Amino acid sequence: MTARGLGQDADDFDVEEALALVKRPSGTEAAVPTPAAGGGPHAPEHRHRATPWPEARAIAARAARRVVRRAPVAVPLDAALGLVLAEPLTALTDLPSFDTSAMDGWAVAGPGPWTVRDEGVLAGHAEPVRLDDGEAVRIATGARIPPDTTAVLRSEHGRTDDKGRLHPTREVAHGQDIRPRGQECRSGDQLLTVGTPVTPAVLGLAAAAGYDTLGTVPRPRAEVFVLGDELLTEGLPHDGLIRDALGPMLPHWLHALGAEVVAVRRLGDDAEALYKAVTASDAELVVTTGGTAAGPVDHVHPTLRRIGAELLVNGVKVRPGHPMLLARTKENQHLVGLPGNPLAAVSGLLTLAEPLLRTLAARPAPEPCTLPLRDAVQGHPHDTRLVPVTLRADHAVPLHYNGPAMLRGVAASDALAVVPPGGALRGQEAELLELPWATTGLGVCFT
Repeated sequence: MTARGLGQDADDFDVEEALALVKRPSGTEAAVPTPAAGGGPHAPEHRHRATPWPEARAIAARAARRVVRRAPVAVPLDAALGLVLAEPLTALTDLPSFDTSAMDGWAVAGPGPWTVRDEGVLAGHAEPVRLDDGEAVRIATGARIPPDTTAVLRSEHGRTDDKGRLHPTREVAHGQDIRPRGQECRSGDQLLTVGTPVTPAVLGLAAAAGYDTLGTVPRPRAEVFVLGDELLTEGLPHDGLIRDALGPMLPHWLHALGAEVVAVRRLGDDAEALYKAVTASDAELVVTTGGTAAGPVDHVHPTLRRIGAELLVNGVKVRPGHPMLLARTKENQHLVGLPGNPLAAVSGLLTLAEPLLRTLAARPAPEPCTLPLRDAVQGHPHDTRLVPVTLRADHAVPLHYNGPAMLRGVAASDALAVVPPGGALRGQEAELLELPWATTGLGVCFT
């Protein structure tokens, strides 16, 4: 989405222009320019209302604490990935539930050498026949240990003579390579606490412990309202119309942040349609795209005033994404208004939607992570900047194509670097915001 009048591009004037103004000789006007005289979104009185970026994130996290939590839901294991445990994970059985072989080899009884039985013991079969002293039987990994077994002799640690008797090639310790019943846990042991994120490893543990479903915190329900008459849903841009980048992107991004997106609706620049959509929504989070500034077709603020919503954040001192907002529209519902430019909308997601959804979904806050910047990054004179970066073993590399209307940089990035007002020098430590699908494999910040 592009700017119309005092629309979204007014949000993010050129950084170099702003720096040039700040560096004017003494006695020269050094104020940040506004796109128009009067009450535009960057007039002094609007800038005064804008919330510092760290404070805006804290407000979003706190706002969700007022929401009454829904009851836990039981979901099948294959649908639980990414949710959070609402109930402790308690073992429903001993693990392992019987003595098992840890290796392929022979189950042996007493000291060797041993006479080897003809039959073998495989995993998944009923309890095998008891062994007498001096006997051995072939056994597979995971198979049940025959009663009176002394140890498991690994295949590479035994040899048979010409009479078929088994001899150890190294000392055999009592109980070696046997996983005793209950070695990992006993039935009733608490394995994981409430609030644990469900990862693939958690799913495996739950299955091993006897679970078919998990009691989880339900995903917050979200609706997305895409605003703008200039947006196309297919084909090439033409005649002043552009492709909608946010409609295809936001549902998946919100899902990665913990939401269940129940609808994506394209409302154009219709104030009445926006009013009806917001008032009819029963989602816990409404996300709008565009229309958050003060242009002739920017209807988000008037709609919020019309419904008596409480503005919690009205503009954030961050670039891109300055005119983002957070409002409480009614009981248990919030609205995040994203700017229409794509990277500015990503900034709004990570600034306001992420902490809100994280709290609603009972997810733990990510551990802070910083890395030194490989290159200096220009800053805004007053506001925080969020800059796409790729991660290397010991530094973050700022990417080009980081303008408010661009997605090329963030599409190739692992994280967004938080650049303080005034910029950052080469080698300066920068806070990093993880992208929900980023996997660098470096073990530096994200896994």
